[in-house]
Amino acid sequence: MVRNRLKAIPANVWLLAASQALAMSAVPMLILVSSLLAADLAPDESLVTLPVALVVVGTASATIPVAMVMKRLGRKLGGYVGFCFAFGCCALGYQAAMSSDFYLLLAACFCMGISTAFGQQFRFAALESVKDPANYGPALSAFMTGGLVSAYLGPEIGALGKDLIESEHGFAGSFVLLGCVVALAVVVFSFFKPASPVKLESETSARPLREIVFSSGFLLAMGAAALSYAVMSFIMTATPITMHEVCGFSLGDTKRVIQSHIIAMFLPSLFVGWLLKRIGPAKLIIAGAAAYALVSLVATRGQEFVHFWWALVLLGVGWNFLFASGTALLPRAYEGDERFKAQAANDFTVFGCQAIAALSAGWFLYRFGWNVLIATCVPLTVLAGAVGFLQLRKDRK
Repeated sequence: MVRNRLKAIPANVWLLAASQALAMSAVPMLILVSSLLAADLAPDESLVTLPVALVVVGTASATIPVAMVMKRLGRKLGGYVGFCFAFGCCALGYQAAMSSDFYLLLAACFCMGISTAFGQQFRFAALESVKDPANYGPALSAFMTGGLVSAYLGPEIGALGKDLIESEHGFAGSFVLLGCVVALAVVVFSFFKPASPVKLESETSARPLREIVFSSGFLLAMGAAALSYAVMSFIMTATPITMHEVCGFSLGDTKRVIQSHIIAMFLPSLFVGWLLKRIGPAKLIIAGAAAYALVSLVATRGQEFVHFWWALVLLGVGWNFLFASGTALLPRAYEGDERFKAQAANDFTVFGCQAIAALSAGWFLYRFGWNVLIATCVPLTVLAGAVGFLQLRKDRK
């Protein structure tokens, strides 16, 4: 049975998964490295999470232009444009570390955010490579499994490169190593063969964007994905600073928690495709909301290593269930000739919510503290559960 499932997944999906796994190791690296660099370079302590936040802001602001670039150039050429921004991040980050320039670090992170917006389009390219919609779950599962590589590789690049090249605050070598990994991702991506394009949008066949966006199917799919990122980003962005700067944990302990979190984000992908087919997206959304509820419970019990570790692991699992469900539901909400504008609207909203969460995390942490930050996520968790129950009711009609 497992062999049959693997055969149903096209080679394109595996190529995209491998390429994305390598290139997106930049994000967990920046979560670790940029926060620690910013702690030394930022002119004000409330700005230490700004570099990580700008990765998200870059992604959110680029979603609509990136979708249009993909429509104009196609998935393959558009992918190469995205990799160029990743190389730009490596160059700017290296120079920021060498010259101790906080604003160059911000530019590097924003650049990676744009690259990430291109990378997020790869999940749609993976689904487009699948002929039978019944196999969307397994294909999405295979694609997201590549994140396990990113989860391990990103923080390792950050730690290994810290003293590789001499600089005042370290980490210049981390950006050099990242450039090498991105180059390998480009080589893998070069074997990708885009699926045959669907008919282009036309005024006579495609619905207005407003009609698509305000349909119940679109709102529920987008809501699950947006809430997954908002809660995850708010807590995850604040964690390295809370552990390393506030609670005094070592770089090694902080790295292990972030690695475990990102592994937990993608490890469920090994079986989430099966869950999507077995219990459906609605029940999986409810399970994701339940995991987020446990995050709040564990995180407010104390600030020992075990509390951070379990909270961030549960946070990763909840994100996976919610985001995978939202992504699997989205193609139901639009026709093939509406895909680019619908995907752009979805990603703009999802990553816009993530950007707001990431931008406010540092200020919120220093103003109100860790426990209040966690408590603020409870209403969003309840809303995520409501989305799941509404989708369940919709499916039963």
